Amino acid sequence: MAGGLTHLNDKGEAHIVDIGDKAVTHRRAVAQARLSGRKETIATILAGGLKKGDALAVARIAGIMAAKKTSELIPLCHPLPLTKVSVDIEGDGESAILVRVTAETNGQTGVEMEALVAASTTALTLYDMAKAIDRAMVISDICLLEKSGGKSGDFVRSP
Repeated sequence: MAGGLTHLNDKGEAHIVDIGDKAVTHRRAVAQARLSGRKETIATILAGGLKKGDALAVARIAGIMAAKKTSELIPLCHPLPLTKVSVDIEGDGESAILVRVTAETNGQTGVEMEALVAASTTALTLYDMAKAIDRAMVISDICLLEKSGGKSGDFVRSP
């Protein structure tokens, strides 16, 4: 393994990590993304007032679908049998929406990437649904908030 990176072999070549000998444990990850825009835009999204329809429902489904497709999008991710994906979308002040995704599985590798891809895709879907009224929206603060399970133990982002 080159430089301690698990996705590189001894020659520095990319490869998928062998998880065959890892214990099956309950894995959980929570990730977030923030969509900022004009306060009128955020209010319209949250009130369900977009001409394209219920942006929150569409974005929630998009996030769940993205979590399920993570291994098809991120080249070295293992496909995982997800046991739970929840997508929470709420206002964060007057000019932002906070997306929080929780992903869970019982498996041999973590679900951090599934949670991150789902949070990103949820925010991107909200952007797509509202871009006709506010192309200056910004997606930011995509990060892992928590993870548990597995050999590396628990992680909680410091405030």
